[in-house]
Amino acid sequence: MPRPLWSGAISFGLVTIPVKLMSATEDRSVRFHQVHTEDLGRVRVRKYCETEDREVSAAEIGKGYEVSKDTLVAITDEELEQMPLPTAKAIEIVAFVPAASIDPVRLSGDSYFLQYDGQVAAKPYALIARALARNTKVAVAKLAWHGRERLVLLRVRDGALIAHVLKWDDEVRDPSELAPKATKVTDSEINEALQLVDSMTTDDISGYQDEYRKALKALIEAKAEGRQPPKPTEEAEEPGGQVVDLMAALQESVRKAQASRGESAGDAEVHEMPTAKKKTAGKAAGKAPAKKTAKKTAAAKKPAGRQRGA
Repeated sequence: MPRPLWSGAISFGLVTIPVKLMSATEDRSVRFHQVHTEDLGRVRVRKYCETEDREVSAAEIGKGYEVSKDTLVAITDEELEQMPLPTAKAIEIVAFVPAASIDPVRLSGDSYFLQYDGQVAAKPYALIARALARNTKVAVAKLAWHGRERLVLLRVRDGALIAHVLKWDDEVRDPSELAPKATKVTDSEINEALQLVDSMTTDDISGYQDEYRKALKALIEAKAEGRQPPKPTEEAEEPGGQVVDLMAALQESVRKAQASRGESAGDAEVHEMPTAKKKTAGKAAGKAPAKKTAKKTAAAKKPAGRQRGA
């Protein structure tokens, strides 16, 4: 396991559980250095004081907050450490909520394992873990860490407690204006979309891989060995700016998804295309005036109509 990033205690009512916090994930991204393109020399960032116009060391750098233009207030690390926060050295559980009530948009992407610290903490740690495992609720807690107070979600995975950092309510933007206005979607189209969802449903996503990272590593290895980089695969050019038959596209997507899973694609044709029904109705509606005209002369032209039919 990785080294602990923080140590403190979970505060659960009057129960205190000493814990250590460590990262639950690892970043496997390929990272580049900034280099001078002429000679591949490393580019370094140096920090200068704009008042004295000289480079300063890390020991000379502190924190300042701009309260108004040209007015800064210096804040020391000691002042930050001595702020009267109950969450300074504790993960304070403030509520329990249904897991389904947490909007995924509030998950920041930072997840951490909580390890009990010392044998004395083992029993209360196991107690809260098993209590959470027996229901559908998760714990919401507050933690002061890295210069700010954070809201975290606590849940159980394989008997261990995991903390997921949440965004505060005022950090989440309102997406209501992004929803399409006055867009009609038929029940048949929704049912076809649901069928596509069913055909693409899986219980395991562990097989998915970062194809970009694989291609990037192949490029780096080829250049390091003096070989030609792999050629990109040619993909069919997608038509742009064309009106797509939504129902036909959904049905074709269902067929492809079922075929990729070795399933029969016959069920994809159960739904009738609403566009076809609309066209039939449209044609009937379009011919309605002509029928009215025909009715006006129907009495006079009935015999002629029969002769033509004969």
